[in-house]
Amino acid sequence: MAGRKKVTDVMLTGSQIVIECLKEQGVDTVFGYPGGSILNIYDELYKHSDEIKHILTSHEQGAAHAADGYARATGKVGVCMATSGPGATNLVTGIATAYMDSVPMVAITANVTLPWLGKDTFQEVDIAGITMPITKHGYIVKDVNMLADTIRRAFAIAKSGRPGPVLVDITKDVTAAKCLYTPKKPYLLPAEKKYGDEDIKKAVLLIKNSKRPLIYAGGGAVISGAEKELAEFASKIDAPVCGSLMSKGAFDETSKRYTGMIGMHGTKTTNKAVCECDLLIALGARFSDRVVSDPSIFASQADILHIDIDDAEINKNIKVTSSVVGDLKEVLTVLNKKLTAVKHTEWMKHIEQMKEEMPLSYDKSALTCPYVIEELYKLTKGDAIITTDVGQHQMWAAQYYKYTKPRTFLSSGGLGTMGYGLGACIGAKVARPEKTVVNIGGDGCFRMNMNELATASRYGLPIIQVIINNQVLGMVRQWQTLFYGKRYSQTVLEDDVDYVKLAEAMGCEAVRVSRKEEVAPALKKALKSKKPFVIDCVIEKDDKVFPMVPGGKPLDTAFDAGDMKAE
Repeated sequence: MAGRKKVTDVMLTGSQIVIECLKEQGVDTVFGYPGGSILNIYDELYKHSDEIKHILTSHEQGAAHAADGYARATGKVGVCMATSGPGATNLVTGIATAYMDSVPMVAITANVTLPWLGKDTFQEVDIAGITMPITKHGYIVKDVNMLADTIRRAFAIAKSGRPGPVLVDITKDVTAAKCLYTPKKPYLLPAEKKYGDEDIKKAVLLIKNSKRPLIYAGGGAVISGAEKELAEFASKIDAPVCGSLMSKGAFDETSKRYTGMIGMHGTKTTNKAVCECDLLIALGARFSDRVVSDPSIFASQADILHIDIDDAEINKNIKVTSSVVGDLKEVLTVLNKKLTAVKHTEWMKHIEQMKEEMPLSYDKSALTCPYVIEELYKLTKGDAIITTDVGQHQMWAAQYYKYTKPRTFLSSGGLGTMGYGLGACIGAKVARPEKTVVNIGGDGCFRMNMNELATASRYGLPIIQVIINNQVLGMVRQWQTLFYGKRYSQTVLEDDVDYVKLAEAMGCEAVRVSRKEEVAPALKKALKSKKPFVIDCVIEKDDKVFPMVPGGKPLDTAFDAGDMKAE
Protein backbone atom coordinates (compact mmCIF):
# COMPACT_ATOMS: atom_id res chain seq x y z
CA MET A 1 0.00 0.00 0.00
CA ALA A 2 1.60 3.21 -1.18
CA GLY A 3 0.00 5.28 1.59
CA ARG A 4 1.11 3.16 4.54
CA LYS A 5 2.03 5.36 7.53
CA LYS A 6 5.35 5.17 9.35
CA VAL A 7 5.16 3.34 12.64
CA THR A 8 6.55 5.39 15.50
CA ASP A 9 6.48 5.09 19.30
CA VAL A 10 3.66 2.56 19.49
CA MET A 11 3.05 -0.77 21.19
CA LEU A 12 3.83 -3.58 18.74
CA THR A 13 4.14 -7.35 18.94
CA GLY A 14 7.54 -8.94 18.48
CA SER A 15 6.53 -10.09 15.00
CA GLN A 16 5.55 -6.57 14.03
CA ILE A 17 8.87 -5.31 15.38
CA VAL A 18 10.75 -7.83 13.22
CA ILE A 19 9.01 -6.50 10.10
CA GLU A 20 9.50 -2.85 11.05
CA CYS A 21 13.21 -3.46 11.71
CA LEU A 22 13.60 -5.16 8.32
CA LYS A 23 11.97 -2.13 6.71
CA GLU A 24 14.34 0.17 8.67
CA GLN A 25 17.28 -1.70 7.13
CA GLY A 26 15.91 -1.32 3.61
CA VAL A 27 15.22 -5.03 3.21
CA ASP A 28 13.04 -5.66 0.17
CA THR A 29 13.35 -9.46 -0.11
CA VAL A 30 13.44 -12.35 2.34
CA PHE A 31 14.07 -16.00 1.44
CA GLY A 32 12.61 -18.64 3.69
CA TYR A 33 10.29 -21.45 4.70
CA PRO A 34 7.58 -21.22 7.39
CA GLY A 35 6.80 -23.52 10.31
CA GLY A 36 5.03 -23.60 13.65
CA SER A 37 7.43 -21.57 15.78
CA ILE A 38 7.83 -18.77 13.22
CA LEU A 39 4.14 -18.52 12.25
CA ASN A 40 3.60 -15.19 13.99
CA ILE A 41 6.37 -13.58 11.91
CA TYR A 42 5.01 -15.11 8.71
CA ASP A 43 1.56 -13.78 9.55
CA GLU A 44 3.03 -10.27 9.71
CA LEU A 45 4.95 -10.85 6.47
CA TYR A 46 1.61 -11.61 4.82
CA LYS A 47 0.29 -8.23 5.93
CA HIS A 48 3.37 -6.45 4.52
CA SER A 49 3.74 -8.37 1.27
CA ASP A 50 3.53 -5.10 -0.67
CA GLU A 51 6.70 -3.87 1.08
CA ILE A 52 8.78 -7.01 1.59
CA LYS A 53 8.81 -9.77 -1.00
CA HIS A 54 9.12 -13.28 0.38
CA ILE A 55 10.58 -16.03 -1.80
CA LEU A 56 9.42 -19.48 -0.68
CA THR A 57 12.22 -21.89 -1.53
CA SER A 58 11.89 -25.66 -1.79
CA HIS A 59 14.26 -26.25 1.13
CA GLU A 60 15.74 -24.05 3.85
CA GLN A 61 19.26 -24.66 2.52
CA GLY A 62 18.08 -23.15 -0.77
CA ALA A 63 16.85 -20.10 1.17
CA ALA A 64 20.26 -19.59 2.79
CA HIS A 65 22.06 -19.92 -0.55
CA ALA A 66 19.56 -17.55 -2.20
CA ALA A 67 20.12 -14.94 0.53
CA ASP A 68 23.85 -15.42 0.00
CA GLY A 69 23.51 -14.96 -3.78
CA TYR A 70 21.38 -11.86 -3.25
CA ALA A 71 24.07 -10.42 -0.96
CA ARG A 72 26.98 -11.22 -3.26
CA ALA A 73 25.20 -9.78 -6.30
CA THR A 74 24.35 -6.48 -4.55
CA GLY A 75 26.67 -5.98 -1.57
CA LYS A 76 23.56 -5.63 0.61
CA VAL A 77 22.73 -7.87 3.57
CA GLY A 78 20.87 -11.02 2.50
CA VAL A 79 18.06 -12.23 4.76
CA CYS A 80 16.73 -15.75 5.25
CA MET A 81 14.20 -17.17 7.68
CA ALA A 82 13.32 -20.60 9.03
CA THR A 83 11.37 -22.18 11.82
CA SER A 84 12.81 -24.03 14.82
CA GLY A 85 14.47 -27.43 14.86
CA PRO A 86 15.05 -28.96 11.42
CA GLY A 87 14.11 -25.71 9.69
CA ALA A 88 16.93 -23.93 11.50
CA THR A 89 19.46 -26.73 11.09
CA ASN A 90 18.76 -26.85 7.34
CA LEU A 91 20.17 -23.30 7.17
CA VAL A 92 23.50 -24.35 8.68
CA THR A 93 25.37 -25.27 5.47
CA GLY A 94 24.28 -21.99 3.85
CA ILE A 95 25.36 -19.99 6.90
CA ALA A 96 28.75 -21.73 6.92
CA THR A 97 29.13 -21.03 3.19
CA ALA A 98 28.51 -17.33 3.79
CA TYR A 99 30.88 -17.27 6.76
CA MET A 100 33.80 -18.77 4.85
CA ASP A 101 33.41 -16.26 2.00
CA SER A 102 32.66 -13.18 4.17
CA VAL A 103 29.10 -12.68 2.90
CA PRO A 104 26.79 -10.32 4.87
CA MET A 105 23.70 -12.25 5.90
CA VAL A 106 21.14 -12.19 8.72
CA ALA A 107 19.44 -15.52 9.43
CA ILE A 108 16.26 -15.17 11.49
CA THR A 109 14.92 -18.28 13.19
CA ALA A 110 12.17 -18.79 15.76
CA ASN A 111 12.41 -21.22 18.65
CA VAL A 112 9.99 -22.82 21.08
CA THR A 113 8.47 -20.67 23.84
CA LEU A 114 10.71 -19.64 26.74
CA PRO A 115 9.12 -21.96 29.38
CA TRP A 116 9.81 -24.95 27.08
CA LEU A 117 13.32 -23.95 26.09
CA GLY A 118 15.96 -26.53 27.02
CA LYS A 119 13.43 -29.31 27.67
CA ASP A 120 13.76 -31.31 24.42
CA THR A 121 10.53 -29.78 23.19
CA PHE A 122 9.10 -30.70 19.78
CA GLN A 123 11.25 -29.12 17.07
CA GLU A 124 13.61 -27.52 19.58
CA VAL A 125 17.31 -27.14 18.88
CA ASP A 126 20.02 -24.81 20.20
CA ILE A 127 20.63 -23.17 16.82
CA ALA A 128 22.64 -20.31 18.37
CA GLY A 129 24.99 -22.88 19.89
CA ILE A 130 25.18 -24.94 16.70
CA THR A 131 26.08 -21.95 14.54
CA MET A 132 28.45 -20.24 16.99
CA PRO A 133 31.63 -21.24 15.07
CA ILE A 134 30.18 -20.23 11.68
CA THR A 135 28.69 -16.81 12.42
CA LYS A 136 30.17 -13.42 13.27
CA HIS A 137 27.70 -13.37 16.14
CA GLY A 138 24.59 -15.20 17.30
CA TYR A 139 21.67 -14.10 19.47
CA ILE A 140 18.75 -15.79 21.16
CA VAL A 141 16.11 -13.21 22.05
CA LYS A 142 14.07 -14.08 25.17
CA ASP A 143 12.74 -10.59 25.97
CA VAL A 144 10.67 -8.57 23.50
CA ASN A 145 12.17 -5.35 24.85
CA MET A 146 15.56 -6.48 23.50
CA LEU A 147 14.29 -7.51 20.06
CA ALA A 148 14.55 -4.33 18.00
CA ASP A 149 18.04 -3.41 19.18
CA THR A 150 19.21 -7.01 18.65
CA ILE A 151 18.03 -7.06 15.03
CA ARG A 152 19.59 -3.65 14.38
CA ARG A 153 22.89 -4.79 15.86
CA ALA A 154 22.74 -8.02 13.84
CA PHE A 155 22.59 -6.02 10.59
CA ALA A 156 25.36 -3.70 11.76
CA ILE A 157 27.64 -6.63 12.61
CA ALA A 158 26.84 -8.44 9.36
CA LYS A 159 27.92 -5.50 7.18
CA SER A 160 30.62 -3.80 9.29
CA GLY A 161 34.33 -4.55 8.91
CA ARG A 162 34.87 -7.97 7.37
CA PRO A 163 31.26 -8.97 6.54
CA GLY A 164 29.65 -12.24 7.54
CA PRO A 165 26.47 -13.98 8.71
CA VAL A 166 24.68 -13.24 11.98
CA LEU A 167 21.98 -15.43 13.54
CA VAL A 168 18.97 -14.05 15.43
CA ASP A 169 16.92 -16.76 17.15
CA ILE A 170 13.63 -15.57 18.73
CA THR A 171 11.46 -17.57 21.09
CA LYS A 172 7.87 -17.87 19.91
CA ASP A 173 6.39 -16.08 22.93
CA VAL A 174 8.61 -13.07 22.17
CA THR A 175 7.09 -12.89 18.67
CA ALA A 176 3.66 -12.54 20.32
CA ALA A 177 4.57 -10.29 23.27
CA LYS A 178 4.24 -6.49 23.03
CA CYS A 179 6.49 -3.56 23.84
CA LEU A 180 7.07 0.04 22.80
CA TYR A 181 8.72 0.37 19.38
CA THR A 182 10.66 3.47 18.31
CA PRO A 183 12.12 3.49 14.79
CA LYS A 184 15.82 4.17 14.31
CA LYS A 185 18.12 4.66 11.34
CA PRO A 186 20.52 1.87 10.29
CA TYR A 187 24.11 2.25 11.45
CA LEU A 188 27.54 0.73 10.98
CA LEU A 189 29.76 -0.21 13.89
CA PRO A 190 32.57 2.35 14.26
CA ALA A 191 35.70 1.10 12.52
CA GLU A 192 38.91 1.26 14.51
CA LYS A 193 41.76 2.51 12.32
CA LYS A 194 44.39 -0.19 12.78
CA TYR A 195 47.12 1.02 10.44
CA GLY A 196 49.40 3.97 10.99
CA ASP A 197 51.73 6.17 8.98
CA GLU A 198 54.62 3.80 9.63
CA ASP A 199 52.73 0.88 8.04
CA ILE A 200 52.08 2.99 4.93
CA LYS A 201 55.74 4.11 4.78
CA LYS A 202 56.95 0.50 4.92
CA ALA A 203 54.50 -0.49 2.19
CA VAL A 204 55.57 2.39 -0.05
CA LEU A 205 59.26 1.54 0.47
CA LEU A 206 58.74 -2.12 -0.41
CA ILE A 207 56.87 -1.16 -3.57
CA LYS A 208 59.45 1.44 -4.61
CA ASN A 209 62.35 -1.00 -4.16
CA SER A 210 60.66 -3.82 -6.10
CA LYS A 211 61.78 -4.69 -9.64
CA ARG A 212 59.36 -7.58 -10.15
CA PRO A 213 56.13 -6.85 -8.23
CA LEU A 214 53.09 -9.14 -8.51
CA ILE A 215 49.64 -8.20 -7.23
CA TYR A 216 47.55 -11.04 -5.77
CA ALA A 217 43.94 -9.91 -5.36
CA GLY A 218 41.53 -11.74 -3.08
CA GLY A 219 37.83 -11.60 -2.30
CA GLY A 220 38.33 -8.48 -0.19
CA ALA A 221 38.91 -6.51 -3.40
CA VAL A 222 35.30 -7.28 -4.39
CA ILE A 223 33.84 -6.80 -0.92
CA SER A 224 35.47 -3.40 -0.39
CA GLY A 225 34.46 -2.13 -3.84
CA ALA A 226 38.10 -1.38 -4.62
CA GLU A 227 38.07 -2.18 -8.35
CA LYS A 228 38.92 1.40 -9.46
CA GLU A 229 41.64 1.82 -6.86
CA LEU A 230 43.10 -1.59 -7.77
CA ALA A 231 43.23 -0.69 -11.48
CA GLU A 232 44.97 2.60 -10.67
CA PHE A 233 47.40 0.87 -8.30
CA ALA A 234 48.37 -1.80 -10.86
CA SER A 235 48.93 0.86 -13.52
CA LYS A 236 50.92 3.13 -11.20
CA ILE A 237 53.36 0.42 -10.08
CA ASP A 238 53.31 -1.27 -13.53
CA ALA A 239 52.61 -4.75 -12.15
CA PRO A 240 50.84 -7.88 -13.36
CA VAL A 241 47.73 -8.94 -11.47
CA CYS A 242 46.57 -12.42 -10.52
CA GLY A 243 43.61 -13.36 -8.37
CA SER A 244 41.97 -15.97 -6.20
CA LEU A 245 38.66 -17.58 -7.09
CA MET A 246 36.87 -15.06 -4.87
CA SER A 247 38.47 -12.02 -6.53
CA LYS A 248 37.00 -12.55 -9.98
CA GLY A 249 35.77 -9.31 -11.54
CA ALA A 250 37.65 -7.07 -9.12
CA PHE A 251 40.21 -6.60 -11.90
CA ASP A 252 39.35 -6.53 -15.61
CA GLU A 253 40.31 -9.99 -16.88
CA THR A 254 40.56 -8.72 -20.45
CA SER A 255 43.46 -6.48 -19.35
CA LYS A 256 47.00 -7.36 -20.51
CA ARG A 257 48.06 -7.13 -16.89
CA TYR A 258 45.84 -10.02 -15.83
CA THR A 259 47.68 -13.34 -15.60
CA GLY A 260 44.82 -15.56 -14.39
CA MET A 261 44.04 -17.42 -11.21
CA ILE A 262 46.62 -18.38 -8.62
CA GLY A 263 47.03 -21.76 -6.98
CA MET A 264 45.98 -25.35 -7.56
CA HIS A 265 44.13 -24.68 -10.82
CA GLY A 266 45.73 -21.34 -11.56
CA THR A 267 47.51 -20.57 -14.79
CA LYS A 268 51.11 -21.63 -15.30
CA THR A 269 52.02 -17.98 -15.89
CA THR A 270 50.60 -16.88 -12.54
CA ASN A 271 52.14 -19.72 -10.57
CA LYS A 272 55.56 -19.21 -12.16
CA ALA A 273 55.28 -15.45 -11.55
CA VAL A 274 54.65 -16.13 -7.85
CA CYS A 275 57.92 -18.09 -7.81
CA GLU A 276 59.84 -15.38 -9.71
CA CYS A 277 58.55 -12.07 -8.29
CA ASP A 278 60.55 -10.12 -5.73
CA LEU A 279 57.46 -8.59 -4.10
CA LEU A 280 54.07 -10.25 -3.73
CA ILE A 281 51.34 -7.76 -2.81
CA ALA A 282 48.33 -9.57 -1.35
CA LEU A 283 45.17 -7.44 -1.38
CA GLY A 284 42.20 -8.67 0.65
CA ALA A 285 43.35 -12.27 0.41
CA ARG A 286 43.78 -14.95 3.05
CA PHE A 287 46.44 -17.28 1.56
CA SER A 288 44.20 -20.36 1.59
CA ASP A 289 45.68 -23.84 1.17
CA ARG A 290 44.38 -23.98 -2.44
CA VAL A 291 46.46 -20.88 -3.19
CA VAL A 292 49.74 -21.51 -1.34
CA SER A 293 50.00 -25.33 -1.61
CA ASP A 294 53.14 -25.64 0.57
CA PRO A 295 53.43 -22.66 2.98
CA SER A 296 57.10 -23.33 3.68
CA ILE A 297 58.15 -22.57 0.09
CA PHE A 298 55.36 -20.26 -1.11
CA ALA A 299 56.93 -17.13 -2.68
CA SER A 300 59.98 -17.81 -0.51
CA GLN A 301 62.19 -15.65 -2.75
CA ALA A 302 59.98 -12.59 -2.39
CA ASP A 303 59.04 -9.99 0.15
CA ILE A 304 55.32 -10.20 0.94
CA LEU A 305 53.14 -7.16 1.61
CA HIS A 306 49.70 -8.07 2.99
CA ILE A 307 46.82 -5.57 3.05
CA ASP A 308 43.64 -6.82 4.72
CA ILE A 309 40.80 -5.56 6.90
CA ASP A 310 41.10 -8.50 9.31
CA ASP A 311 44.23 -8.46 11.46
CA ALA A 312 43.62 -12.13 12.30
CA GLU A 313 44.63 -12.99 8.72
CA ILE A 314 48.06 -11.37 9.01
CA ASN A 315 50.76 -14.05 9.47
CA LYS A 316 48.06 -16.70 9.92
CA ASN A 317 49.02 -18.96 7.00
CA ILE A 318 52.03 -17.15 5.52
CA LYS A 319 54.69 -15.10 7.31
CA VAL A 320 54.74 -11.66 5.68
CA THR A 321 57.38 -8.95 5.44
CA SER A 322 55.00 -6.08 6.13
CA SER A 323 51.28 -5.48 6.49
CA VAL A 324 48.62 -2.79 6.50
CA VAL A 325 45.43 -3.62 8.40
CA GLY A 326 42.50 -1.65 7.04
CA ASP A 327 39.75 -1.42 4.45
CA LEU A 328 41.35 -2.18 1.09
CA LYS A 329 39.65 0.63 -0.82
CA GLU A 330 40.80 3.15 1.79
CA VAL A 331 44.37 1.82 1.97
CA LEU A 332 44.80 1.71 -1.82
CA THR A 333 43.50 5.29 -2.02
CA VAL A 334 46.22 6.36 0.41
CA LEU A 335 48.93 4.38 -1.40
CA ASN A 336 47.92 5.69 -4.82
CA LYS A 337 48.39 9.26 -3.55
CA LYS A 338 51.82 8.52 -2.09
CA LEU A 339 53.25 6.47 -4.95
CA THR A 340 54.77 7.90 -8.11
CA ALA A 341 54.31 6.06 -11.38
CA VAL A 342 57.11 3.66 -12.36
CA LYS A 343 57.80 1.22 -15.20
CA HIS A 344 58.85 -2.43 -14.99
CA THR A 345 59.21 -2.96 -18.73
CA GLU A 346 61.36 -6.12 -18.70
CA TRP A 347 59.22 -7.80 -16.04
CA MET A 348 56.00 -7.04 -17.92
CA LYS A 349 57.53 -8.30 -21.19
CA HIS A 350 58.54 -11.52 -19.42
CA ILE A 351 54.99 -11.96 -18.10
CA GLU A 352 53.52 -11.37 -21.56
CA GLN A 353 55.91 -13.90 -23.07
CA MET A 354 54.92 -16.54 -20.49
CA LYS A 355 51.24 -15.89 -21.24
CA GLU A 356 51.90 -16.50 -24.93
CA GLU A 357 53.94 -19.64 -24.33
CA MET A 358 51.67 -21.19 -21.67
CA PRO A 359 48.05 -20.35 -22.48
CA LEU A 360 45.07 -22.20 -21.10
CA SER A 361 44.08 -24.96 -23.52
CA TYR A 362 41.55 -27.76 -23.89
CA ASP A 363 40.54 -30.43 -26.40
CA LYS A 364 38.65 -28.60 -29.15
CA SER A 365 37.69 -31.76 -31.07
CA ALA A 366 34.76 -32.68 -28.81
CA LEU A 367 32.04 -31.10 -26.67
CA THR A 368 33.66 -29.92 -23.44
CA CYS A 369 32.71 -27.63 -20.57
CA PRO A 370 35.31 -24.98 -21.58
CA TYR A 371 33.74 -24.86 -25.05
CA VAL A 372 30.27 -24.35 -23.54
CA ILE A 373 31.57 -21.55 -21.31
CA GLU A 374 33.38 -19.81 -24.16
CA GLU A 375 30.18 -19.92 -26.24
CA LEU A 376 28.23 -18.53 -23.28
CA TYR A 377 30.80 -15.73 -22.93
CA LYS A 378 30.45 -14.82 -26.63
CA LEU A 379 26.65 -14.83 -26.61
CA THR A 380 26.35 -12.82 -23.37
CA LYS A 381 29.25 -10.52 -24.42
CA GLY A 382 30.68 -11.13 -20.96
CA ASP A 383 27.75 -9.28 -19.40
CA ALA A 384 26.11 -11.89 -17.20
CA ILE A 385 26.15 -12.97 -13.57
CA ILE A 386 27.61 -16.47 -13.38
CA THR A 387 26.94 -18.66 -10.37
CA THR A 388 28.51 -22.08 -9.96
CA ASP A 389 28.41 -25.18 -7.88
CA VAL A 390 31.68 -26.81 -6.83
CA GLY A 391 34.07 -29.01 -8.79
CA GLN A 392 35.53 -29.18 -12.28
CA HIS A 393 32.82 -27.00 -13.83
CA GLN A 394 33.53 -24.34 -11.18
CA MET A 395 37.19 -24.16 -12.19
CA TRP A 396 36.33 -24.10 -15.90
CA ALA A 397 33.81 -21.30 -15.30
CA ALA A 398 36.54 -19.34 -13.49
CA GLN A 399 39.11 -20.01 -16.23
CA TYR A 400 37.15 -19.51 -19.47
CA TYR A 401 34.58 -16.78 -18.77
CA LYS A 402 36.26 -13.38 -18.58
CA TYR A 403 34.96 -11.27 -15.69
CA THR A 404 35.32 -7.51 -16.01
CA LYS A 405 33.07 -6.29 -13.19
CA PRO A 406 32.80 -7.27 -9.53
CA ARG A 407 29.83 -9.22 -8.16
CA THR A 408 29.38 -11.15 -11.42
CA PHE A 409 30.96 -14.45 -10.31
CA LEU A 410 29.24 -16.08 -7.34
CA SER A 411 30.71 -19.31 -6.07
CA SER A 412 31.39 -21.15 -2.83
CA GLY A 413 35.13 -20.76 -2.48
CA GLY A 414 35.99 -21.41 1.16
CA LEU A 415 33.51 -24.14 2.10
CA GLY A 416 33.21 -25.69 -1.37
CA THR A 417 29.48 -26.31 -1.05
CA MET A 418 28.02 -28.67 -3.63
CA GLY A 419 24.43 -27.59 -4.31
CA TYR A 420 25.18 -23.90 -3.72
CA GLY A 421 24.73 -22.60 -7.26
CA LEU A 422 21.03 -22.89 -8.03
CA GLY A 423 19.89 -21.17 -4.83
CA ALA A 424 22.50 -18.44 -5.34
CA CYS A 425 21.35 -18.07 -8.96
CA ILE A 426 17.77 -17.49 -7.78
CA GLY A 427 18.92 -14.95 -5.18
CA ALA A 428 21.03 -13.09 -7.73
CA LYS A 429 18.19 -12.97 -10.27
CA VAL A 430 15.75 -11.65 -7.67
CA ALA A 431 18.34 -9.01 -6.71
CA ARG A 432 19.30 -8.10 -10.29
CA PRO A 433 16.28 -8.92 -12.50
CA GLU A 434 17.74 -6.91 -15.41
CA LYS A 435 20.80 -9.21 -15.64
CA THR A 436 21.22 -12.55 -17.37
CA VAL A 437 21.96 -15.00 -14.56
CA VAL A 438 23.37 -18.45 -15.33
CA ASN A 439 24.21 -21.29 -12.97
CA ILE A 440 26.86 -23.73 -14.13
CA GLY A 441 26.78 -26.98 -12.20
CA GLY A 442 27.88 -30.57 -12.53
CA ASP A 443 25.30 -33.34 -12.47
CA GLY A 444 26.51 -34.40 -9.00
CA CYS A 445 25.98 -30.90 -7.58
CA PHE A 446 22.70 -30.39 -9.44
CA ARG A 447 21.21 -33.50 -7.83
CA MET A 448 21.76 -32.02 -4.38
CA ASN A 449 19.44 -29.00 -4.70
CA MET A 450 17.68 -29.46 -8.05
CA ASN A 451 14.37 -29.07 -6.21
CA GLU A 452 14.98 -25.30 -6.36
CA LEU A 453 13.99 -25.44 -10.06
CA ALA A 454 10.45 -25.51 -8.69
CA THR A 455 11.19 -22.23 -6.87
CA ALA A 456 12.46 -20.55 -10.05
CA SER A 457 9.40 -21.85 -11.90
CA ARG A 458 6.96 -20.69 -9.21
CA TYR A 459 8.21 -17.11 -9.43
CA GLY A 460 8.73 -17.10 -13.20
CA LEU A 461 12.45 -16.37 -12.88
CA PRO A 462 14.14 -16.75 -16.29
CA ILE A 463 17.40 -18.14 -14.94
CA ILE A 464 19.54 -20.54 -16.97
CA GLN A 465 20.82 -23.77 -15.45
CA VAL A 466 23.64 -25.42 -17.40
CA ILE A 467 24.26 -28.99 -16.25
CA ILE A 468 27.73 -30.27 -17.09
CA ASN A 469 26.69 -33.90 -17.23
CA ASN A 470 29.55 -36.38 -17.23
CA GLN A 471 27.72 -38.95 -15.07
CA VAL A 472 30.51 -38.89 -12.50
CA LEU A 473 31.68 -36.75 -9.59
CA GLY A 474 34.21 -35.13 -11.90
CA MET A 475 36.73 -33.49 -9.56
CA VAL A 476 36.85 -36.46 -7.20
CA ARG A 477 37.25 -38.79 -10.20
CA GLN A 478 40.10 -36.61 -11.46
CA TRP A 479 41.93 -37.15 -8.16
CA GLN A 480 41.10 -40.87 -8.24
CA THR A 481 42.55 -41.08 -11.77
CA LEU A 482 45.75 -39.17 -11.00
CA PHE A 483 46.50 -40.20 -7.41
CA TYR A 484 44.35 -43.22 -6.44
CA GLY A 485 45.16 -45.77 -9.12
CA LYS A 486 41.85 -45.26 -10.98
CA ARG A 487 39.87 -46.79 -8.13
CA TYR A 488 36.54 -45.03 -8.74
CA SER A 489 34.99 -45.58 -5.34
CA GLN A 490 31.39 -44.20 -5.29
CA THR A 491 31.96 -41.51 -7.92
CA VAL A 492 30.02 -43.01 -10.85
CA LEU A 493 26.49 -41.59 -11.38
CA GLU A 494 25.47 -43.67 -14.39
CA ASP A 495 21.72 -44.17 -14.03
CA ASP A 496 18.48 -43.39 -15.83
CA VAL A 497 17.84 -39.89 -14.48
CA ASP A 498 16.53 -37.71 -17.34
CA TYR A 499 17.26 -34.08 -16.45
CA VAL A 500 15.25 -32.73 -19.37
CA LYS A 501 12.09 -34.53 -18.26
CA LEU A 502 12.77 -33.61 -14.66
CA ALA A 503 13.13 -29.91 -15.54
CA GLU A 504 9.98 -29.94 -17.65
CA ALA A 505 8.09 -31.62 -14.81
CA MET A 506 9.06 -28.66 -12.61
CA GLY A 507 7.71 -26.13 -15.09
CA CYS A 508 10.97 -25.25 -16.86
CA GLU A 509 12.03 -25.39 -20.49
CA ALA A 510 14.86 -27.81 -21.20
CA VAL A 511 17.07 -29.21 -23.95
CA ARG A 512 19.90 -31.73 -24.12
CA VAL A 513 23.08 -31.16 -26.10
CA SER A 514 25.77 -33.73 -26.88
CA ARG A 515 27.57 -32.12 -29.85
CA LYS A 516 29.40 -28.82 -30.22
CA GLU A 517 27.11 -27.52 -32.96
CA GLU A 518 24.10 -27.87 -30.65
CA VAL A 519 25.51 -25.57 -27.95
CA ALA A 520 25.02 -22.11 -29.49
CA PRO A 521 21.38 -22.76 -30.60
CA ALA A 522 20.54 -24.08 -27.13
CA LEU A 523 22.11 -21.07 -25.40
CA LYS A 524 20.37 -18.63 -27.77
CA LYS A 525 17.03 -20.28 -27.00
CA ALA A 526 17.73 -20.14 -23.27
CA LEU A 527 18.72 -16.46 -23.42
CA LYS A 528 15.43 -15.60 -25.14
CA SER A 529 13.26 -17.68 -22.81
CA LYS A 530 10.91 -16.05 -20.32
CA LYS A 531 10.99 -19.16 -18.11
CA PRO A 532 13.69 -21.03 -16.20
CA PHE A 533 15.71 -22.94 -18.78
CA VAL A 534 17.83 -26.06 -18.28
CA ILE A 535 20.55 -27.17 -20.70
CA ASP A 536 21.76 -30.72 -20.12
CA CYS A 537 25.30 -30.81 -21.62
CA VAL A 538 26.55 -34.39 -21.96
CA ILE A 539 30.36 -34.47 -21.89
CA GLU A 540 33.11 -37.08 -21.60
CA LYS A 541 33.53 -38.43 -18.06
CA ASP A 542 37.33 -38.20 -18.03
CA ASP A 543 37.78 -34.55 -19.04
CA LYS A 544 40.15 -32.93 -16.56
CA VAL A 545 40.78 -29.44 -15.21
CA PHE A 546 44.26 -28.22 -16.11
CA PRO A 547 46.66 -26.81 -15.12
CA MET A 548 46.89 -28.60 -11.78
CA VAL A 549 49.31 -28.35 -8.88
CA PRO A 550 49.41 -31.59 -6.87
CA GLY A 551 48.46 -30.95 -3.24
CA GLY A 552 51.42 -29.68 -1.19
CA LYS A 553 53.75 -29.30 -4.19
CA PRO A 554 55.46 -26.06 -5.32
CA LEU A 555 53.31 -23.83 -7.53
CA ASP A 556 55.76 -24.02 -10.42
CA THR A 557 55.15 -27.79 -10.67
CA ALA A 558 51.75 -27.10 -12.28
CA PHE A 559 51.14 -29.58 -15.08
CA ASP A 560 48.61 -29.99 -17.88
CA ALA A 561 47.56 -32.59 -20.47
CA GLY A 562 50.55 -31.75 -22.66
CA ASP A 563 52.97 -32.41 -19.79
CA MET A 564 51.29 -35.75 -19.07
CA LYS A 565 51.65 -36.79 -22.72
CA ALA A 566 55.30 -35.72 -22.74
CA GLU A 567 55.96 -37.94 -19.73
